[in-house]
Amino acid sequence: MSREMDTKIEKTWCPGCANFTIEAVFKNTLLELEKEGLDLSKVVVLSGIGCHGKISDYLNLSSFYSLHGRAIPVAEGIKLANKDLIPIVFVGDGDAYGEGLEHLIFAAKRNTNINVFVHNNRVYGLTTGQFAPTSPEKFKGRSTPKGSVEEPLNPIELMLASKASFVARGYTGKAEHLKDLMKQALHHRGFSFIDILQPCLAYFDSRDFYGKNVYEMEAQDVSNFNSAMAKALEWDYNNGGKIPVGVFYNQKKLTFEEKICLTN
Repeated sequence: MSREMDTKIEKTWCPGCANFTIEAVFKNTLLELEKEGLDLSKVVVLSGIGCHGKISDYLNLSSFYSLHGRAIPVAEGIKLANKDLIPIVFVGDGDAYGEGLEHLIFAAKRNTNINVFVHNNRVYGLTTGQFAPTSPEKFKGRSTPKGSVEEPLNPIELMLASKASFVARGYTGKAEHLKDLMKQALHHRGFSFIDILQPCLAYFDSRDFYGKNVYEMEAQDVSNFNSAMAKALEWDYNNGGKIPVGVFYNQKKLTFEEKICLTN
């Protein structure tokens, strides 16, 4: 019998927040995988600092609430200490692409067998609207009232360049599609990364833009690095244009933990 996935802690996300969608999709993903044999007692949810971080409080699973930007190295330690555990890391765009960027890059490079799901609302929502690493140039927020002069990071391009073995992008406006991406990520053996686009209704409401531009990629050769990179560059996070969602890259290779066992 499936466990009750919710805790009794009051949910304090803003009404209509896309974090509710991510939480619901994730719960449904786990319950479906449980029917396939997944042992939920082995799942460990980790989160960083930001609006996303509350998800650790709301899920009836083993969890760890980390310092800002430090959820990923904790997950790496958990996997090294107990290979049977399944670390699933929820981080925000500011949390992972700013404060914790070096940890994200090195986990991808090592092919650590963890899953990283980024709540990317392209703004610092918890601290009320400052520009973030993925905010578009000229973004006007509390810290940049005249508009940011910085160009945004492209997380898909970055993860491909960092040798991540599973790279995907999802959108909270496509819940069933996002659930399929999460299932694929959790089936993947190695470093799994999903950049999840989620509008922040309070400080960066991008629903209309995503609604007009997000599209699901057709089946492609996800083992081809060059075609994956070409798709990653289709939308540069700054100049608009169509936004592909789906799996960009999926490669089988030894994990960091397996390599350590071979050398010891």
